[in-house]
Amino acid sequence: MNLSLLSELVIVLAASIAVIFVFHKLKIPAVVGFLLTGILIGPGGFSLIRDSQAIHVLAEIGVVMLLFTIGIEFSLERLKKIQKNFWLGGGIQVLVTIAVASFGLSVFGIPARQSLFYGFLISLSSTAVVLKLLADRNELDSPAGRVSLGILLFQDMALVPMIAVIPVMADVGSVSPGAVTVRFLLGGLAIGAVFFLARNVMPAVLNLVVGTRIREVFLLTSLLVCLGMAVLTSSLGLSLALGAFLAGIIISESDYSHQVVSDIIPFKDLFNSIFFISIGMLLDTAAVWKTIWLVVAVVISILVFKALLVSATVRILGYGWKISLITGLGLAQVGEFSFVLAGVGRANGLLAGEAFQVLIAASILTILATPFLIRWAPEVSGKIFPDREPKKKVQAGEPGHENHVIIAGFGLNGRNLARVLKATGLPYVVLELNPETVKKARAEGEPLIFGDVSSRTILKQAGIKTAKGLVLAVSDPSSAKRAVRAAKAMNPEAFVIVRTRYTSEIDELLALGADDVVPEEFETSIEIFSRVLGKLHLPRNIINLQVQIIRKECYGMLRGTCPAGRPLSEMVTDILAAGTVETYFVPAGAWYTGRTLGEMDLRGKTGATVAAVVRGEKPFPGPGPEFVFKAGDILVIVADHKSMDRAFVFLEGEDREPGRRET
Repeated sequence: MNLSLLSELVIVLAASIAVIFVFHKLKIPAVVGFLLTGILIGPGGFSLIRDSQAIHVLAEIGVVMLLFTIGIEFSLERLKKIQKNFWLGGGIQVLVTIAVASFGLSVFGIPARQSLFYGFLISLSSTAVVLKLLADRNELDSPAGRVSLGILLFQDMALVPMIAVIPVMADVGSVSPGAVTVRFLLGGLAIGAVFFLARNVMPAVLNLVVGTRIREVFLLTSLLVCLGMAVLTSSLGLSLALGAFLAGIIISESDYSHQVVSDIIPFKDLFNSIFFISIGMLLDTAAVWKTIWLVVAVVISILVFKALLVSATVRILGYGWKISLITGLGLAQVGEFSFVLAGVGRANGLLAGEAFQVLIAASILTILATPFLIRWAPEVSGKIFPDREPKKKVQAGEPGHENHVIIAGFGLNGRNLARVLKATGLPYVVLELNPETVKKARAEGEPLIFGDVSSRTILKQAGIKTAKGLVLAVSDPSSAKRAVRAAKAMNPEAFVIVRTRYTSEIDELLALGADDVVPEEFETSIEIFSRVLGKLHLPRNIINLQVQIIRKECYGMLRGTCPAGRPLSEMVTDILAAGTVETYFVPAGAWYTGRTLGEMDLRGKTGATVAAVVRGEKPFPGPGPEFVFKAGDILVIVADHKSMDRAFVFLEGEDREPGRRET
């Protein structure tokens, strides 16, 4: 039995485990680790792999599965949410990059078809690396993260027609126009057949398979659709990857696509790992070293060229220069799909010899540079485009607008807060960076300023020096931290409340000066356990006290960072015994309006004391038993927690119109 393939696969897996472990500790994406693993064990490194052909066969399967999962995730519903960034942003970026790159290279005497092919390679960025880094930095929902996602998804889609057209480009001199037409017609028929199957045949097939209730049958059917479509399109003169992508689209139209992804992911991850390792193995370090200065020049050219073009594209979408440059630096690298194209181009004679080695080396180096570019992008963009005083003031932020709340971010949370403030008659100003949101909100008459909340100039324009407070409802942790620091420096008396998705940011935000940090993770947990305890019939005041303690300790109990101290039950007992002060608004129609304090007998019935009454703007401290209550009065009540709960139940009454607590 020939164990050579198994032996070399063992070497690949062992080396990749060691490298990935190190890269995980360094918080560098796994793709980079796989590429370096291939360099180390391949001919350019320690030559641990002798029969690389078998590894390349496995790599081809990795590409097929990669395109299959992309096809499954290619959802029209998903595109609707980012369609402007996808169609306009991605379309402009890919087409302009290809056009400018191919024209520039042709000036240096490179043949037209090769220049166009190099434009294909340069136009793609690394979806895997960029999205992993943005997720690690909690910036996927930031303005730069959203526009990056749209452009990256378009690039992923653009890979499919690029793969389809490369064989035509390679044979353009020897293939007749009729043959080219036939190839494209076959491609069109294949795509048409795919959508027909997706709509009419595949749902019934999958329902039949699911009806067997045998998981193995479902998994094997998914693999059969993936690999079978790849073989079919390959037999039609198209690529394996195109067939896999179309197979993914077929599956995506079914109700079982999520389960298919769940079953396929382990296989996809394994073969994808082998694919990236195989790319690293292609690198001939000796040949690259001989052309090292050419490689360096290509790397710098690609990074600068793509950063400028992507920045210009994002600027066209209506974003400011800061967001545009941050996005441009993040997408400046050559992506992993360029390696897929490189393999197709090499097989069709468009990329060979020294050019192939230079491209592979430059691509790997641009990916290696990406973590540093994304980390430095906010600082670099701030220095290149410093804040400047705007020429035209926005009415909402002009001097004279005082005691207002500044809302940063007009997504769901920001919009809901604005509705509540508007309903209660409290003034507010909104800061937003998304041009589409700005346009829509201004049409609705919202007091809105287009600008970055972390900018001192924008905060000044929004009236931070006379504001009551700042609420950061943005999904951009780095921007939120800069905004907290700037706001507290400009107005130490203003309260700052920060919404964050992750609890790991709580301590740093509080240290920077935030008055309250609201982590979505734990607020959801609090709501869940409050409802569970309520269903278990625990007294409402006990539940509220537990919530109060958790928030007071900055969610220490839920974070597992509570010091070993007194039990929660003892803390609740202390709070119940301690006194507290609450205010209560007397609504119209309350059962005790027109009655005296003596007739109501609040202290005798509940143990709570009315310490004062505020009527309009006039206070009545220490009202006597003859004091008559009127609708609109605000009662200042003093009691311990248990008595306070009884007092509110007594004041509201079970079959009378309830009052409400004033905050």
